[in-house]
Amino acid sequence: MEQRRLGRSGIVVSCIGLGTMTFGIQADKEESYRIMDAAIEGGIDLFDTAEIYPVPPKKKLAGITEEWIGDWMQDKSINRDSLIIASKIAGPAHGWFNPPVRGGKAAVDGFQIRRALEGSLKRLKTDYIDLYQVHWPDIGMRALDALETLDNLIREGKIRSYGLSNDTCYGMMKWLSEADAAGLRRADTIQNNFSVNNRRFEDELSTACLAEGVSFLPYSPLGGGVLTGKYNDGAKPSGARFTDYLNGPKRQQLMAGRFINERSIANTKAIMAIAEREGVHPITFAIAWSKQHDFVASTLIGVSSLAQLPAHLAAAEVNISAAVMAEIDTLTSENLYPMG
Repeated sequence: MEQRRLGRSGIVVSCIGLGTMTFGIQADKEESYRIMDAAIEGGIDLFDTAEIYPVPPKKKLAGITEEWIGDWMQDKSINRDSLIIASKIAGPAHGWFNPPVRGGKAAVDGFQIRRALEGSLKRLKTDYIDLYQVHWPDIGMRALDALETLDNLIREGKIRSYGLSNDTCYGMMKWLSEADAAGLRRADTIQNNFSVNNRRFEDELSTACLAEGVSFLPYSPLGGGVLTGKYNDGAKPSGARFTDYLNGPKRQQLMAGRFINERSIANTKAIMAIAEREGVHPITFAIAWSKQHDFVASTLIGVSSLAQLPAHLAAAEVNISAAVMAEIDTLTSENLYPMG
């Protein structure tokens, strides 16, 4: 599988990475082991997790995903140095969501970063994390409070690099400029939602990433599963995440409505038609489209069963022609921002 550099760090990763937020709710421990086994056999070497996984986050389950990854590495005698492990500290508790960690007082200051990292290292049964990310930003906080600690953790060998997630162009540039002014390490990555149903990253962030040497790790390349077609024509498949979200708390209902709506379904049907014409599975096609951007380092996939993995892995060998990429550009320009 093609290898790409993370930012300006010394870390290179597979062009497709394994997201693990399903481990612990949608996939039990045995199935999670099988998925990880098959992922490395298929050439994936980047595993992405977080201290609050699985999703949706619950207090009694927070951290189980990291724990299972650590158990798997230990039980299977995996060479730790052969994997690139990425994890995340939860964002602040006072924002849109209060994460179920550290007594409901999560923050992104130096003290909490060290506490969060210690917990992740223990659960992952490792003495370092390759890429440590801020899961979502605290816009009103001094970036320097976090930057100094992250820089020290790199010097101590507890992390190799750090990145951002779910951040804005302003937020990313603020972190970079503060690091430059203080002579500290810069962020090497940013991880945001990106798919052919959600191209907002290309408005500003893609240009900033290319100019500043920051690599993009897109998640949800299937638009939350919508680009598989399973929600077409009002379908609500049993066990699907957004089927559950539509019957969940208000916040989850709003999220489901963002991913599944008249315009996103129309876009999905049009993309699926192109994939069918090209003779490519719609899952493979959507992931291949994501990885085929020069600002992308590794597209993060997520599955809940081993049976779903082959179509995802196949994207590593698919290259969509320039003509078809241009056709998709025209199509999506006529249905801008179907996810809002």
